[in-house]
Amino acid sequence: MRRTGWVLSFFLLIVYFTAPLLGWQRSTLTSSAGATATPAPSPTAVPESQPYRAVWVSYLEWQQVDFSSAQSFTADISTMLDNIAALGATVVLAQVRPFGDALYPSNYYPFSHLCTGVQGQDPGFDPLALLIQAAHARDLQLEAWINPYRLQSGNFPLLCAQSLALTHPEWTKTTANGLYLDPANAEVRAFIADAVAELCRNYPLDGIHFDDYFYPTTDTAFDADDYAAAGTSLSLADWRRENVNTLMTLCYQTAHQYGVRFGAAPIGDPDRSYAEQYSDAALWLAQGGYVDYLMPQLYWGQAYTKNGSTAQSLGQLAARWAALPRADGVTLAIGLGAYRIGDGDGSDTPGEWATGHALADQLAALNTLGIASCGLYRYDSLFNNTAYPALAAAERESLAQSW
Repeated sequence: MRRTGWVLSFFLLIVYFTAPLLGWQRSTLTSSAGATATPAPSPTAVPESQPYRAVWVSYLEWQQVDFSSAQSFTADISTMLDNIAALGATVVLAQVRPFGDALYPSNYYPFSHLCTGVQGQDPGFDPLALLIQAAHARDLQLEAWINPYRLQSGNFPLLCAQSLALTHPEWTKTTANGLYLDPANAEVRAFIADAVAELCRNYPLDGIHFDDYFYPTTDTAFDADDYAAAGTSLSLADWRRENVNTLMTLCYQTAHQYGVRFGAAPIGDPDRSYAEQYSDAALWLAQGGYVDYLMPQLYWGQAYTKNGSTAQSLGQLAARWAALPRADGVTLAIGLGAYRIGDGDGSDTPGEWATGHALADQLAALNTLGIASCGLYRYDSLFNNTAYPALAAAERESLAQSW
């Protein structure tokens, strides 16, 4: 008995000290998609044992999915996730909060109109719980993709009584393009972070993902009253960037309390990101505490040329991002534009997007810069491309061979 006890103790010690080295995944430590267990925080943004190969699934895809019952929804997402897994992807970036509403039961946001056609109406099941469960069953990680500020695009969708636009109109700002939460409002930032905590607490997520919708306008009238009330010595532009930086830090810290990675996908041109959307993505990449990964959206081809300039080409922009200082533990990924297949990117030298292997060629080019992590926007462009089905099929095949 004494020898057996010594052996057992030795075995437990080995398991204790080697578990982190084995890269055990968070999804294996939670019992189900709806579990509320809180795992220990982890500083590892992307496990080295698994490459980061993501596919965005947007609200446009959800419009094609049958939400009439849990069974119908499960059948549709099963096909979708099977396709993503067969491509060789490892991560699904699922848009679960597109317009200040949610594809899950929330104490902060009403149910999305995508579920029933009416914002605020309960579909009778939890789509996100089923989605996570189905993704993890296929060894796919799932990140909750959030649009932090947008409530409406134009007049879409029709808002319900529980929308923040009606419950907290003092939190909102209007532009020519739609309705947004006020990035300068500290209560708004706290609310967004609390809602991130709700997601991380209630679901075994692998990540929280912000898209590129930060400040919606450069118009000085958008927040002139807020700026005047702030009494700051900062310029308007720097003050706006500080507001976004504060949100990013808060949400990063919130996600990390639950061991969930946090990343963002800014627009592809770092200068425009900084000057037009007031998102200092270069700072987020260079300093810890903002993101675990940054995935700028480089949606132009390698041969992209406009008026004789190649400055916006994939190679030029990727090289600029790759040359930026990068903090330890922050991963640089690149988002690629699968939606360009067949239609092209507006280049003066067209044809690249009609080869059937444009995306695979772009992955190879990124590898030469030492960039192995990437995302593809978006699912339907690859798997439901009715305009260019043969090209999309060829792109899928070449991607699967590359991955």
